[in-house]
Amino acid sequence: MNTKLTLTIEQTVIEKAKIYAKGKGHSLSGIIENYLKVITKDDEISETEITPIVKSLKGSFKAPADFDYKKELEKGLSEKYL
Repeated sequence: MNTKLTLTIEQTVIEKAKIYAKGKGHSLSGIIENYLKVITKDDEISETEITPIVKSLKGSFKAPADFDYKKELEKGLSEKYL
């Protein structure tokens, strides 16, 4: 059953959203309804089962206390792509 809902949104946002919806071939109401369905969906996805091999590897690598993950990632990507 569909029910009417009144929202207060800035006019410019509404205009842009209508253009977006039309461009995607959907109604603005439909897009908002789908968004609300997504954010209110029950977590149907259970945790991924970890295989015994992965479990055995857990904790096998100990990084130094001063290890900078972001710096190392940047360095590796720079070497690969530059």
